[in-house]
Amino acid sequence: MNQSIQFFDVQFRKQLARQELSLNPFEQAILPFVKGNMLDLGCGLGNLSIAAAQCGYPVLALDGCASAVAALNERAGRLGLPVRARVANLADAAVAGRFDTVACVGLLMFFPPVQAYGWLNRIKELTCPGGVAAVNVLIEGTTYLEMFNPGGYTLFGQDALHDAFSGWQVLHAAVEQFDAPGNTVKRFSTVVARRPQGG
Repeated sequence: MNQSIQFFDVQFRKQLARQELSLNPFEQAILPFVKGNMLDLGCGLGNLSIAAAQCGYPVLALDGCASAVAALNERAGRLGLPVRARVANLADAAVAGRFDTVACVGLLMFFPPVQAYGWLNRIKELTCPGGVAAVNVLIEGTTYLEMFNPGGYTLFGQDALHDAFSGWQVLHAAVEQFDAPGNTVKRFSTVVARRPQGG
């Protein structure tokens, strides 16, 4: 288990023990734009997947943390929701087909730059024409680095997501900063964009 997955496995187990299963601020911002069949990359405990499925949208949810995926499958099954969660090595996961919504919250920064920006391109390819991509990443200025594998992460430029979705209709964009442990900060960029119908 790599350092990042180990970090989140501990976090997820704590959240499950405390039943902290509400949407985070980024997921709350993204949910109104979700439509049709959704791919949730780096789903974690699956709070966005559950919320989307409760709106009637089928979800394929992928994460590298087996305990989180097991918890999501159990929860979705108990609630009778159309969520299929799978454990995947997200560094090079093969994903077939296209989706009306591709959500990727808090994942891409855990890859080196070539993989991180490669995934941005794959997210665009996986989004149907007229569909929506919703991406959230940590950006430059972040000083809380405890969860990263040394030398194996990417802090995106503040405008990197906006630039990546050039030519798409940007439905939502935000840059936000939060205090983090040890007098550090986390800076995030979130973009929700619609792929052109002819694109």
